[in-house]
Amino acid sequence: MRRREFICFIGGVAATWPLAARAQQSAMPVIGFINAAPAQSYGPQLAAFLKGLDEKGYVDGRNVTIEYRWAEGHIDRLPSMAADLVRRQVTVIAATTTQAVLAAKAATTAIPIVFTTVGDPVQLHLVTSLNRPGGNVTGVTQLNVEVAPKRLELLHELVPKASVVALLANPTNPNAETNTKEMQAAARTLGLELHVLNASAERDFDAVFAKLIQLRAGGLVIGADTLFASRSDQLAALALRHAVPTIYQGRDFAVAGGLLSYGTDFRETYRLAGNYTGRVLNGEKPADPAGPAGHQSRVLHQSEDGQSARPQRASVDASARGRDDRMRRCPLLAQSRHGPLRRSCPLSGLKRT
Repeated sequence: MRRREFICFIGGVAATWPLAARAQQSAMPVIGFINAAPAQSYGPQLAAFLKGLDEKGYVDGRNVTIEYRWAEGHIDRLPSMAADLVRRQVTVIAATTTQAVLAAKAATTAIPIVFTTVGDPVQLHLVTSLNRPGGNVTGVTQLNVEVAPKRLELLHELVPKASVVALLANPTNPNAETNTKEMQAAARTLGLELHVLNASAERDFDAVFAKLIQLRAGGLVIGADTLFASRSDQLAALALRHAVPTIYQGRDFAVAGGLLSYGTDFRETYRLAGNYTGRVLNGEKPADPAGPAGHQSRVLHQSEDGQSARPQRASVDASARGRDDRMRRCPLLAQSRHGPLRRSCPLSGLKRT
């Protein structure tokens, strides 16, 4: 089993925090926590968020109150949930999925927002740049969308005889179009025929795998999405049942029987988001970047071979299984045996007010 983790820190917290963020000096501050997924599927991530918050001196019920809003997979509920948190004048909003932060950003330009996202926050118009986020938004990006082509490359190495592969995408995800274009470009480079199969609800999964069998697809890449993350065990079971070599972003997928996972350590992402939230509560704001000395950067990556957890009925190239990718850290580049993986993103120093 090999493990690398892959995280990118985003610069700073907003330059101008609202008076509401400082008004509750005698009262207990309130965090509005909003997420697109069901609460029961995010237990480990929530625990990591609370750990990061605790590291900055805040414990729910002791010196901070957390108002939870779980959309249970119903993305259309997020705008009203975000608006409700704004009406309640929470001190800071922790928006921990891409859809949630987009709803929060649309609801307020005053209350500080700390996000986690799988996509590029600049491309999603969450921040103006990685070094200088601007506005009231800051957070952590997992860059899982941007490494999707790498997942296809790894799948191709594991099943080199497969010429037809598929991408599972959620068409309601803001990153879906970008992810699909990058995957199509990667497939052309590798000489693969790529089919895009859509699923926007759990009820679509059986039809997707039926279509895979009809297409005689030799492999599947699951796109980064909250729905898929919350149903990774089910997707792994379907991949195992239909003997479709499948790669996804999270470790849980491989542990549940999927062939391989390649992506972010979600728990670490949420711990960092908890840290950022605590720093906002402590009154921090961004300092202007002062060159390399003013930045911290880290690129981590996690890889899990599902073969070590539960055999999948698929022909997997043995030499690819034995690749010697090891975790490396570098200010600018994460390097694997087969070349560069991903440039890091800088974090501007935060300064206490």
